[in-house]
Amino acid sequence: MGADLPPKTTDPPTAEAPDAERPRLDAKGRFLARGTYSVVTVAVYAVIVLVLYFVVRPSPIDSNPWFVYLLMAGTVFLLLRYFSTNYVIDDTNLVARRILGSRRIPLQEVRKIEYIALRDLSPTGFFGSWGYRGRMWSPYISSFDAIYTDPVGLLITGGPYPLFISPEDREGFARELSRRVRSYSGPLTVDVGAPAGSPTYDL
Repeated sequence: MGADLPPKTTDPPTAEAPDAERPRLDAKGRFLARGTYSVVTVAVYAVIVLVLYFVVRPSPIDSNPWFVYLLMAGTVFLLLRYFSTNYVIDDTNLVARRILGSRRIPLQEVRKIEYIALRDLSPTGFFGSWGYRGRMWSPYISSFDAIYTDPVGLLITGGPYPLFISPEDREGFARELSRRVRSYSGPLTVDVGAPAGSPTYDL
């Protein structure tokens, strides 16, 4: 990308996990992970629905109750979309997906796996995160996609745009992604999922 990222949050240990802690795979050998859910975020959605129904709908200022129901339906849809966010690593691709939105990166195109908080990227166009691919812009890495449920997660550099995600077990997810990517391309320039002491390529 040509520009250095700002200071990141403290990185977790990167040692290879013992066999007992390795992520479970499904019958097809895929590693599946859901997004990191926030109680606060869910509570905000719930409060919005309750306020619309019990405060705005009966209010004399509301001359069109169907508009309130439309807002309630939109809020419920966004909550369902939030819960639908999940990630899949198969033999060839990393896929981030949710209702009406997904992004796929071939493993052989992944160049960096980093721990990062979304605020470190100083993103603009924040409402873009509700779009199909969550397209946003950062002064540090230019355009990137964000399919996430929590502002702390992983930045995956690969394909035409980097991808910010927030899997529930980000350390385990990073290890599994690193293992599969390294089977294609060897050491990466930055790889928080690699075993401790593993080499990286310097650009």
